[in-house]
This record gives sequence, structure tokens and C-alpha cells, in this order.
Amino acid sequence: MPMDSFPEMDSFNLENASLNVSNNGATSLATPSSSTSSRYENQKRRDWNTFGQYLKNHRPPLSLSMCSGAHVLEFLRYLDQFGKTKVHTFNCPFYGLPNPPAPCPCPLRQAWGSLDALIGRLRAAFEENGGKPEANPFGIRAVRLYLREVRDLQSKARGISYEKKKRKRPLANQTPTLPVPPPPPPSAS
Repeated sequence: MPMDSFPEMDSFNLENASLNVSNNGATSLATPSSSTSSRYENQKRRDWNTFGQYLKNHRPPLSLSMCSGAHVLEFLRYLDQFGKTKVHTFNCPFYGLPNPPAPCPCPLRQAWGSLDALIGRLRAAFEENGGKPEANPFGIRAVRLYLREVRDLQSKARGISYEKKKRKRPLANQTPTLPVPPPPPPSAS
């Protein structure tokens, strides 16, 4: 079979997991792929194409207009099989330990941060492809609650808390503090 008869393959990279999907017939992002596109734009396009392929392979196949938040949640759960983050179950002796001392049979899942970033990219891609913000299935409450649930579960299971990063104040606005010299030693008189 000649090389040019293979359909274009796109790599979906989420947390370094590779999932190859075919693009023929999938919804594609309006932005052309070029060397001037940013890494974010390229990843957003790959994510959008992968989601389009997921809808096409769904039984029964779904059009984007028929896609709901339930389908987005189904997609996120589907992606768990490609995850590389160990999430300990409540019954595991390593539950709550950030660095377990031995292997265990707990499942590998997608990391919360990867899912959160993915949803952000798909939410933007939906609107860039003509979707109305109020009809965006990636921004509905159920998806936000699911992400919060995944974050909390992974935080407890791994013994690592996810806290919002505090913004650092710019150093330009702060006056430099000079070290105060120690007082002179008392003179012996």
C-alpha cells in the first residue's frame, strides 16, 4: 500500500500519552496549521480534531450540535484509559501518600491538571468554530463539578493538595531592603 493512501494521522498528547486518531471526516479547527502557530494553538487544534473523531466514532455517531455536557463527561472518562497518573483507591495502603514505597494495582488516570487544561482548550475551540458561548458543552456546571471532583479525589489519594498559585508581586514596586549593620560592640572603659 503506498504511503499517500494512509489517512492523515494526528497525535493527541495529553500528559505525554499518545493516542493516534484519524482526521478524515472529523471536524477541524478553522485555524490553519502552520509553523507560525503557537504550541497552544497546535495543541488546541489536535484536541479539537480528537474530540471530533470521538463524536464520529460514538455509537450512534454524534454531530457537534447534538453534543451535550454528558458527552463531554463521557469523553473525559474515556481518556482515563490513556492516563499516566497513579490514583490510589481508598482501600489501598498507600492512599494519601505522595511517594508510595512499593507498586500497587491502583488505576492510572489522567491528571487533573491535564483535564483542566484540555477543557479550557476545547472550550475556546468550540467558540472559535462558531459555537455560541451559552451553548458551550465544555463550560457547563456538570463539567466544572466533575473537574473539581477529580481534583479533590486525586489530591486526597496522592496526599498532595492543589492550591491556587499566589501571584508574585513585581519586584520593581518594592523598595530594596538593605541589611541593618549590627550595633558596635560595647567599649570597655
